[in-house]
Amino acid sequence: MDILYFAWVRERIGLPRETVETAAPTVAALVDELRAREERYAAAFADLSALRVALDQDMAGFDAPLAGVREVAFFPPMTGG
Repeated sequence: MDILYFAWVRERIGLPRETVETAAPTVAALVDELRAREERYAAAFADLSALRVALDQDMAGFDAPLAGVREVAFFPPMTGG
């Protein structure tokens, strides 16, 4: 699946996107796998309350299942203006 990183998440990880093989059943399990990779991922995912996630361009929660998902996007909350 493709994983997209936006704003400061991209800056901390150092990549705008990557393709990963995962058997994670939920977004939270995927985050746990990513955190375990390297310190830069652990730093980016240290505070999930500061992140939002979209699955195939639809907003989702961290408990959402990943079955059939092709794209996961992580980004900070957006503010209006």
